[in-house]
Amino acid sequence: MLPLNTQRLLLRAWGEADFDGLYDMQSRPEVTRYLRWDIRTREQAREMLARRIAQTEIAGEGDNLAVAVTERESGALIGDFNLDLLDAELGRAEIGFAMNPAYAGKGYATEAGRAVLGLAFEHYGFHRVIGICNGRNTASMRLMERLGMRREGYFVQSEVVKGKRVDVASYAILCQEWFGQHSGR
Repeated sequence: MLPLNTQRLLLRAWGEADFDGLYDMQSRPEVTRYLRWDIRTREQAREMLARRIAQTEIAGEGDNLAVAVTERESGALIGDFNLDLLDAELGRAEIGFAMNPAYAGKGYATEAGRAVLGLAFEHYGFHRVIGICNGRNTASMRLMERLGMRREGYFVQSEVVKGKRVDVASYAILCQEWFGQHSGR
């Protein structure tokens, strides 16, 4: 399972040495702009890292697999992906992600997202993976589309985030769609 190597990335479990990279990501307003939480203090980032370190396996409903995404060449932490098991009986999970904008435009998020979806369908055998984002977060919507996910809904002013009503875009991909797109696997 983890670690996973892609062409340019290493996807692995989180460790204490990831603190500076995680704090760098989570303290950037451009990263947290569309998320439920605002920029994090060093203490908040430490608490998040402790949770991430503990999230190493999906054994049952409600479990989360936290994935640190690093650039293989430099070893730099460039992203935070996760896979949550929402419903074991239905085989439904949710993918989530945040990337360091310093590494944007290089296809790293797509490469990491494909690896995480591969894990979801090929290792865990999930039936369906969803992704949800703020309706103004066009970068996340484009990423989910590049990953082969289809937009299933757009819910106007359906949530309150940071005190403001926001739209939510919902995406999904089924296991047969994944395997159809990646028939060589």
